[in-house]
Amino acid sequence: MRLFILGLIFSLLGQFLHGEDWPGWRGTKGNGTWRGPGLAKNLPEEGLRKVWGIGVNPGYSGVTSSNGRVFLMDRPDKENGKERERVICIDQITGIKIWEFVYEAKYQSLDYGKGPRASITIFENYGYGLGAMGHAFCLDLKLGKLIWFRNLLVEENGTSPIWGFSASPKILDDTVLYHVGGGMSGNLLALDLKSGKTKWSVGEDEKAGYAQPLLVSIGNTKQLICWGPTKIMGLPIGGGEEIWNFPYEVKYGVSIAKPIFEEGIVLVCGYWNGSRAIQVFNNGKGAKLIWAEEEKLRGLMAQPLYREGIIYLLDRTYGLTAFRLQTGEILWRDEHKLTLAGRNPHATLIWSNQEAGDALSLNAEGELVYLNLNTDGCMEYWRDQVCGKTWAHPAYSGNQVIVRDDRSLSCWELPLQ
Repeated sequence: MRLFILGLIFSLLGQFLHGEDWPGWRGTKGNGTWRGPGLAKNLPEEGLRKVWGIGVNPGYSGVTSSNGRVFLMDRPDKENGKERERVICIDQITGIKIWEFVYEAKYQSLDYGKGPRASITIFENYGYGLGAMGHAFCLDLKLGKLIWFRNLLVEENGTSPIWGFSASPKILDDTVLYHVGGGMSGNLLALDLKSGKTKWSVGEDEKAGYAQPLLVSIGNTKQLICWGPTKIMGLPIGGGEEIWNFPYEVKYGVSIAKPIFEEGIVLVCGYWNGSRAIQVFNNGKGAKLIWAEEEKLRGLMAQPLYREGIIYLLDRTYGLTAFRLQTGEILWRDEHKLTLAGRNPHATLIWSNQEAGDALSLNAEGELVYLNLNTDGCMEYWRDQVCGKTWAHPAYSGNQVIVRDDRSLSCWELPLQ
């Protein structure tokens, strides 16, 4: 009996000390929630402990992790005049590179062209990627062996977004979804996990947005919500006509921040054209606008967070902002305390303890910030410098955070209660 109790204690202690992995864009659920360990509200005097750091090449690609391995995309220097993109696999304990996969990718006149944008999506023993110029691929994660490779920009007669393809691949049943648009097919392509062959496509917005689609359950059915450059769409799984759509043509096609779906409401937060809250009704078959705000609620790249009817959004003009999902009523602004004001303010936000309102943020200045978000305001526990300037999403895994900038990839230990 004593041994059983001790085993139970150690099991619970292990769950408390170590959080889940980060196998894809915005975490396991894809919505910026992390089931992590209890974090200390006070920073150690010496700051966060750096576990390891290695040099990498430039890029915007976020970090992902699974089973003790870390994955990242970057853009190496030219080799024999050829432009390339790269995937690297790093041991999370030691920081030693296990393997790399490199392929040719001509950026030509791509704006903000320093490197790939999308994160590697990990599923079972495979990694799925999307390069800035539309190269889609699957790798065996053990040795980095190529399973399949496609040039979707060419094969689907697509048009590259101004700032390159950015939406991370999304797993759906036996397919992997790519938000790439295309003159030959729909806005979303569903490729076979094992072969990479197109199984179906859906959506009538020929150009691609930058955001990953959402899989939602409405009533007794499931559908995909996709934000393209000209409209917001409810799409059937397996192909077919759009279930519903709402016109929303955004300047320069910057449908960037991943939408959220809560309380039957789709929320998108645009840069120039502001936010839209769309109520989905009739068992998911219809949609109507319930409010819009074009001047006071404008996002950029960071997906907002939701908790108990309140949205927390990094507004391009006013900084971190809290407002009510149902009405758009603004509760407070932080006036750029989380991250500096500028032309393109940015900070990633994730819940580390959604029930308590505790969150982690990596801002554009490379500071990791631990804070609490509630209806009354924002309370900061601590912040520490973990990298240089960055727009890339970090990975939270175990009791660590792995961050990247244009020169380095580093692993830091989070302080525990």
